[in-house]
Amino acid sequence: MPEPVAVVSHETELPPAVAAVVDSRPRARRMIAPLATLAGSAVALGYLAAFDPSEPGHYPLCPTQYLLGVDCPGCGMLRGSHALLEGDLPRALDHNVLLVVLVPLAVVLWARWAWHAWRGVTPAVSARAWRVRTTVTVVAFVLLLAFGVIRNLVPYLGSGIG
Repeated sequence: MPEPVAVVSHETELPPAVAAVVDSRPRARRMIAPLATLAGSAVALGYLAAFDPSEPGHYPLCPTQYLLGVDCPGCGMLRGSHALLEGDLPRALDHNVLLVVLVPLAVVLWARWAWHAWRGVTPAVSARAWRVRTTVTVVAFVLLLAFGVIRNLVPYLGSGIG
């Protein structure tokens, strides 16, 4: 299988740090992973739409809730997803407000991935873009951690120690 190669535009004399990565595989091969992810997500959402997570017996217990008695940042996402699939946004927000932020983000990131796979060209990451991505990742992690702590200290769906 041929490896992706870096291409530098000779017209503008761009340094290699901003060169694009070209994937020489056929488009059908490049699209397998994004389409398999989409199909798997559709199956999972179909199951979630068919079986309510509020009813016992279809889903495992949350390990954090079971072992520690507190809610993790993801607790309520299954019930919230089920509510979104039923078109009930207020109930989804009540189960886990973070879900309503993460679903559009996941759709955008998947679409970006599929677009790059379709085109076969992935822009290289500059040092500045790498710093921005790292900063965003750290800030997102801190916010996720803060959300997990706050939801257990403020009365929120009967959570943990609050």
